[in-house]
Amino acid sequence: MANVELKLRGGRVHLPSGPAEVDVGVSGGRIVAIGAVGDAGETIDCTGLDVLPGVIDSQVHFREPGLEYKEDLESGSRSAVLGGVTAVFEMPNTKPNTDSEAAVADKLQRAHHRMWCDHAFYVGATNHNAEHLAELERLPGTAGVKIFMGASTGDLLVSDDANLARVLASGHRRVAIHAEDEFRMQERLGERVAGDPSSHPVWRDDESAILATRRILRLARAARRRIHVLHVTTPAELELLGQNKDIATCEVTPQHLTLAGEEAYPRIGTYAQMNPPIRSGAHRDGLWHWLRQGVPDVLGSDHAPHTAEEKAKAYPDSPSGMPGVQTLLPLMLNHVAEGRLTLQRLIDLTSAGPQRIFGLVGKGRIVPGYDADFTVVDLKARWTVDEAWLASRCGWSPFTGMELTGRPVGTIIRGNRVMWEGQLANQAIGEPVKFEAVEFG
Repeated sequence: MANVELKLRGGRVHLPSGPAEVDVGVSGGRIVAIGAVGDAGETIDCTGLDVLPGVIDSQVHFREPGLEYKEDLESGSRSAVLGGVTAVFEMPNTKPNTDSEAAVADKLQRAHHRMWCDHAFYVGATNHNAEHLAELERLPGTAGVKIFMGASTGDLLVSDDANLARVLASGHRRVAIHAEDEFRMQERLGERVAGDPSSHPVWRDDESAILATRRILRLARAARRRIHVLHVTTPAELELLGQNKDIATCEVTPQHLTLAGEEAYPRIGTYAQMNPPIRSGAHRDGLWHWLRQGVPDVLGSDHAPHTAEEKAKAYPDSPSGMPGVQTLLPLMLNHVAEGRLTLQRLIDLTSAGPQRIFGLVGKGRIVPGYDADFTVVDLKARWTVDEAWLASRCGWSPFTGMELTGRPVGTIIRGNRVMWEGQLANQAIGEPVKFEAVEFG
């Protein structure tokens, strides 16, 4: 066939039909050929490596504007591509909040060719902008609407049923939900034990999570609005969500699939503190049960960095959240290596799943006509997470020192080799992600 600009040669390519030893040809930032590919302007040798569809992390907090001392769009996206992530959806709890057309435009301007990966930004729902969300969710570069039912980092909060119903009544796209019940958590503030972060999941208990999930399912059904429940931490929630797949999708995080409170809080203390909390090993095992059943639709890192100085404060003055975009794929490749899930299921959770439930245009699969987004991995590489590898401005990870099998080798975005063997390209080329609901109504 005719010449192509880029050829990926010799790798095991994970197509919708399964893995195949084929070459992939790219021109104009899109996949143009799979199989027999002619001469190329540039050839990348992927012998011995697996070529996955580009990994999409649909929940990150990059802290800009207003909290750049923790992270910014450049450093957060640099972490992403070093970890094999080709696109991210960034959350609205910044300073100021991303809750208006001007705030979305500001983020898009800040991100343009300063972010290393492709990107979209959530609009935060408030009691004040509920009636405007139908217009805000249609802005280019917008991932949709995010609701905080329980207070977390920042001051975005819609906690009562009347205002939740107002938010759900305005617009049509799938709404992302932080499902913790603010009223129950306020009643249980006394369960926090000063200096003891292991009391965090006692305060923000299972019931606060399941209660909020039941409430939002009831309200979503009344409004006939699709929802997406983020960072699910209890098996009971996944069982319930599995009974409501017609209206609800959901996410789990690598942290909740990897850490167990009995081990994590004694070992790293407040560095294990996040919302919703790291819970018990039994909870973790329950999440894996429902993951194997197919209930979770996507993986999100909930990358939420704070400085080491902030995390060193005594609980409960310590902030909740941990970095995770750079370790999302390595952790999950290690779970693949240890037999907890298949590579095919991981691809569904990180590329095909996000494409399907969020309606991404040209992302999430290796097929002709789609964006040439690839995450190239070495499934056999054994290595240890160390601080020198971490790019997040916060400078730490709860997984430092962990020995893993499987690592990202390359991150290719729209045919651009953005990262290869830990080396970044000369220029960030991130562009806004496109969504069917915005592009085509």
